[in-house]
Amino acid sequence: MATTSGPETPVPPVADNDDDARLKSLGYTPQLNRVLGLFANFSVAFTYLSPMVGIYSLFVLGVGTGGPAYLWLTILPVVGMLFVALVFGELASHYPVAGALYQYSKFSVGPGFGWFVGWFYGIALLVTVASVDTGVVTYVTALTHNWFGWNLNPASHGTILVITLILLSIQTTLNITGARVMGRVAQFGVYVEVLGTFGIALILLIHGFHHDLGFLFSTQGVEHAASNPLKLDFHGTWFPAAALIAVLAPVYIFYGFESAGDISEETKDAGRSVPRAMRLALIWGGIASLVLTASLLLAMPKHDPVGATVNGGGVPFILGGLSEGVQDFLLLLIIFAFFSCGTSVQGAGSRLAFSYARDGALPGSKWLGHVNRRFKTPVNALIGGVFITVLFVLLVFPSPSHDVKIGFITYPANTNALVALVSFGVSGIYLSFLLTVIGSIIAKRRGWIPEGSFTLGRWGWPVRIIAAGYLGLMFINVAFPSGITSPRAYFNLDWITLSVIVVIAVVGAILFLIARPDRGVARHVHDAIEPTGAERV
Repeated sequence: MATTSGPETPVPPVADNDDDARLKSLGYTPQLNRVLGLFANFSVAFTYLSPMVGIYSLFVLGVGTGGPAYLWLTILPVVGMLFVALVFGELASHYPVAGALYQYSKFSVGPGFGWFVGWFYGIALLVTVASVDTGVVTYVTALTHNWFGWNLNPASHGTILVITLILLSIQTTLNITGARVMGRVAQFGVYVEVLGTFGIALILLIHGFHHDLGFLFSTQGVEHAASNPLKLDFHGTWFPAAALIAVLAPVYIFYGFESAGDISEETKDAGRSVPRAMRLALIWGGIASLVLTASLLLAMPKHDPVGATVNGGGVPFILGGLSEGVQDFLLLLIIFAFFSCGTSVQGAGSRLAFSYARDGALPGSKWLGHVNRRFKTPVNALIGGVFITVLFVLLVFPSPSHDVKIGFITYPANTNALVALVSFGVSGIYLSFLLTVIGSIIAKRRGWIPEGSFTLGRWGWPVRIIAAGYLGLMFINVAFPSGITSPRAYFNLDWITLSVIVVIAVVGAILFLIARPDRGVARHVHDAIEPTGAERV
């Protein structure tokens, strides 16, 4: 990171509304189509975060480990990530470049550091696309059964593969046709999320809640093994024992806001719009999650609410009492929420790959960095991402019928390899977030002065420290191996998450040592509004 030294005076910052001029001052020729406004940028970030997708996927684990009171644990990741969003917002305002975390870290610390941040983040994005697109299969098969009488098995490998490939092909086609189309899909996704959260809450309220508000503060005995529907034993302690595990359900939801920065080069007035979009995505995501989760909890059966809901299958069980027409409508909303989420994640990932390739940081960079003249999108980066995503999707096939011992590590029976990799989708995100915040601390310590339209001012240090503290503690909570029979194993499969992190780090290190991508990246670290001549690590 270039630092202020001696009497040198920095070159005056480029006008905030001159996005392309700022991009050129960072050494890049504008190639993408700058067509997204604040709402479109926010929409991509919000649909990636997607409260509907997260809650519908994790409700059973949340209520099964924390009872109805797990609702209030949602506040922790929302507040913690708001501090992170403030740090990212300052970086995004100063560096409005596609690739977000990779670019922030590259400029903050140096080429090698930035490359590894992008490596972890990029793999996590590809895993997320695979997990989101395969996660919609259950809802698609339910809708086709209601409409056409088809009895597709959602657990069938063939069914999963066919539906996922169809979904990927549609998402890729839309993303190829331009940022404007991606923004429109995301904007429609926001309306769907509103209907799917506040709308469902209203429908359930009209249909009739089975509990009063006091129910939301109860645990329903989940801290005791005898009354826990997942057969988990917290030895009678809700806090911190059960709460530390239950908080992982909302923790797995609240990220994705950073994708607003991935599409900075396609956003108008990015220095102002991107930081604001990050904060808005988190705030509204938090509000929507609290409303939807609370309504689902209040609509659970009156008798044995947690046990009946968990054993009944979660959200579909709760919605089962509604009329068939309403259920079909809700299924359509859920399917589109998954679709728009996957589309946004794929779009963000392709911009990261393009940003990497433009710096010569990947094998085949010339091909990956190509931008289609007609659509002004990184088509080859999208196609390459699809290929890797499909490889990840194929990991649903291997699933051992018995526990497999690998040294001191136990791979649990009936767990497909994609599920094992999905745990990295969150831990990898948290690791890349943590490294980016640490990078901003290093830059600040060296004397970096943010010159964007959004700065933290005198609050810069406390915000950075709180953000790093939250990310560090939650990364440990996500990845810590506490035993195959531990309640945490529902999320991290004991040593599997940590093992996947190590494998991906080792593969990255080998690629780094062989290809030395930092040499290409080192040619793209000059910032014209900062003093030149200072040493960079």
